[in-house]
Amino acid sequence: MRRALFALLLFAFFVTSQARPVRARATQAGFAPLEAWRAAILAGDAVRLQGLYSANPPATVATPGSKSTDVRAEVNFWTAFKAKGLSAVELNEVESSSPRDELQQVIFQTALTTQAKRKLYVSVGLVWQKQGDAWRIVACQRNDPARLPQPLSTKKDLYPADADANSEIRTALGRAARGHKRVLLVFGGNWCYDCHVLEAAFHSAEIAPLVARSYEVVHVDVGEYNKNLDIAERYEVPLKKGVPAVAVLTSDGRLLFSQKQHEFSAARRMGPEDIVAFLQRWKPAR
Repeated sequence: MRRALFALLLFAFFVTSQARPVRARATQAGFAPLEAWRAAILAGDAVRLQGLYSANPPATVATPGSKSTDVRAEVNFWTAFKAKGLSAVELNEVESSSPRDELQQVIFQTALTTQAKRKLYVSVGLVWQKQGDAWRIVACQRNDPARLPQPLSTKKDLYPADADANSEIRTALGRAARGHKRVLLVFGGNWCYDCHVLEAAFHSAEIAPLVARSYEVVHVDVGEYNKNLDIAERYEVPLKKGVPAVAVLTSDGRLLFSQKQHEFSAARRMGPEDIVAFLQRWKPAR
């Protein structure tokens, strides 16, 4: 999803500049202007950051619900984090390509550490153009800050088409009995962005130890809401409320919890503390 949106942004730049796009090719790791962008945000240096955006042609800025050439507003968005106690800026999942020698496109996820080591995540796409001796941003796109990592794609095969969900549940129940754990069923599909958000959260540093210690996780593929519906019914999960949807079982298969509302179907808007609180509530007593 993020890549598709950024591809549209890159295409718009080519149309605007009347340039003919060519086949993208991978570039070497590391791009110094991107590090300069990161350092300016960490320092809260508005002048230095604005200098990285193109004035001629004016940089295009796309944010959720808007598109403009208002670079100052974009600079203010990033430098405002300094007043919130910004202490670290990490660029993760960086992917870079060069459609032309004078252009560099980069997509990545920015992790911003603010007060009390609280992290915010912003997915970003930047198109850089070589202007004389300097690289400047001619097009950029980002989402709103989120409390959970936001995967840049849904390519990960969380729900293999050939998986036998009933068999996997039986295997998970056996492991749970031996390890004194619960079984966590996560209903969803590879097409579901929030399913990938929830999966990334389960593997985050804040949540992964709790999941590993207390749960066996089983992904139950719902297809296009036409697969494993009997399993959803068995565990009282109303899929019409959306996915991801979860159910918690004891190691002997007894249902402890089933999602009746939209608790996880908008995972991208949740915070890590929400997921931790849920997992703490339903974990087995030690």
